[in-house]
Amino acid sequence: MSNISAKDIAKMIDHSVLNPSMTEQDIVEGCATARKYGVASVCVKPSFLSTVKRELEGSDVMLTTVIGFPHGSNATEVKVFEAEGALALGCDELDMVLDIGKLMGGDYGYVERDIAAVAEVTHRAGAILKVILENAYLSDKLIVKACKIAESAGADFVKTSTGYASSGALVPDLRLMRASVGEKVRVKASGGIRTLDAALAARAAGAVRLGTTSTAAIMGEAYEREAAGTLCEPESADAGGIANDGY
Repeated sequence: MSNISAKDIAKMIDHSVLNPSMTEQDIVEGCATARKYGVASVCVKPSFLSTVKRELEGSDVMLTTVIGFPHGSNATEVKVFEAEGALALGCDELDMVLDIGKLMGGDYGYVERDIAAVAEVTHRAGAILKVILENAYLSDKLIVKACKIAESAGADFVKTSTGYASSGALVPDLRLMRASVGEKVRVKASGGIRTLDAALAARAAGAVRLGTTSTAAIMGEAYEREAAGTLCEPESADAGGIANDGY
């Protein structure tokens, strides 16, 4: 097994501050955690974008928000409006929920147009679009279909879940998603990533980004193992324990 660094783990993490009960003070504390560990980004509720932008100023932590969250059922025009507003405030990345009901009902053309409209404004601003599939509701066949639609529509990432459905980032789903998109589309695991072993399992299954609220716990263990010389890639994703629920 090859060694990796704690920084490698940090740069996989989108620190999630999406819980509906989180106050501005919670958001400020979350940003402090993100800055302390140098994570990839903070993923925040749209109404707190200005707070996070202020708190992250001077750091290399990116600003991320959610679009059509958590059900994906907003009209396309609303998603585009949300995206444009977030991008105008300086968002580096957007995590968009696809229209789950339309996908499950077989209206694949609608789903692709919906994603493509948001992808167009996102890329025009030089930002990254992640598309949340919400795998808890989907068969393997629909996960594959959603991945291919997202790729065709211009997504930069496919993401397992919002963290608020009945299950989150499952290893078989991550493997399936990785196998269902080309090299240019990356995979994000979210939901149930609470330990370093879970993060490593997701990494081994093909995820390059993780959505989690458990950044401090994961990074604390990563630094301990790094100091001991035992922070390594697992031989397989089966070595980890991803919780079968949300954030």
